[in-house]
Amino acid sequence: MTLLRVQDLNVHYGAVQALRGLSLEVQEGEMIALLGANGAGKTTTLRTISGLLTPTAGTIEFDGDEIGGVPAYRLVSRGVAHLPEGRDLFPSLSVEENLKYGHWTRRRDRGDFKRQLERVMDYFPRLRERRAQAAGTLSGGEQQMLGVARALMSSPKLLLVDELSLGLAPMIVTQLFDILRDVNRDGTAVLLVEQFVHMALGNSDRAYVLAKGEVVMSGPSQGLLDDPDLIASYLGEAEVSHASAKPKGDGASSQRRSRSRVREARS
Repeated sequence: MTLLRVQDLNVHYGAVQALRGLSLEVQEGEMIALLGANGAGKTTTLRTISGLLTPTAGTIEFDGDEIGGVPAYRLVSRGVAHLPEGRDLFPSLSVEENLKYGHWTRRRDRGDFKRQLERVMDYFPRLRERRAQAAGTLSGGEQQMLGVARALMSSPKLLLVDELSLGLAPMIVTQLFDILRDVNRDGTAVLLVEQFVHMALGNSDRAYVLAKGEVVMSGPSQGLLDDPDLIASYLGEAEVSHASAKPKGDGASSQRRSRSRVREARS
C-alpha cells in the first residue's frame, strides 16, 4: 500500500526553482534512497515533505491525506519524523531530555513515553549507558544515534533521514545503517538522503536519482548499483569509486552511454 505519494512537486526559493515536477512514492515498509549530486534538490525534497517548506505546485499525499503545506509540527503527530542534516540536538540537555522533546506530540501519555524510551534504547544500547549525559559531550556517532532515536520517539510511520553518514567513520556508518535497517524491518518506512551511494543502494529497496530538481532515474536499488556508468552520469565518478565500481572508458563516453540508456528506458 502506498504510504507517501509525491506528484509534480515544484518548490521555489524566491525566484530560484529548486524542484521541477518531482514525483516519487514510498510504499509501507519500504526503505527508499534519494540520491544526487550537491544541489540536486534532495534536502529540499525532504524539507518539503516534512512541512518545513511549502510547495508552489504539486501534491504530497501521506497515508491517504493531502499534506502539502501542512506545518511540520502537525505532521509529526500524523506520523512523519524528520532527522535533518546536522541533527539539531539540544547540546546542554541530557540524552533522556532530548528524547523527551522527540515525544512532545504524545507528551500527555506518560506510560507511552516510558515504552518508547525503552524501545529506542533497545535499538541504541549505548544511549542507555549515557542517558544522563549532556548531548553535546557525546561523540559524533553517538549524537547521530541520538538524532535517530529522538525521531523515533514519536513512533513515526515514515522516517526522513538526511545524510546519516555525514562526518562519521565508516565503521560507525555501518552500525547506524544496520540499526536503520532494523527500524525499517520493524515496520517504519524510511526515505533517506545519503552521500555514500554504495551504502545507500546496498541498504534500500528502491532509489530515485535527482539532477537539477528533477527525477532522472529510478528503480530497484540493486539494478542501479549494478550499473556504475549510469550512476556516474549523474553522481560523478568519485561517488562510483567510493562504491568500488569504476566506470568503463573515459568519463565523456561513459556519460554518453549512460544518458542514452536513460532515454531508452523512458521511451
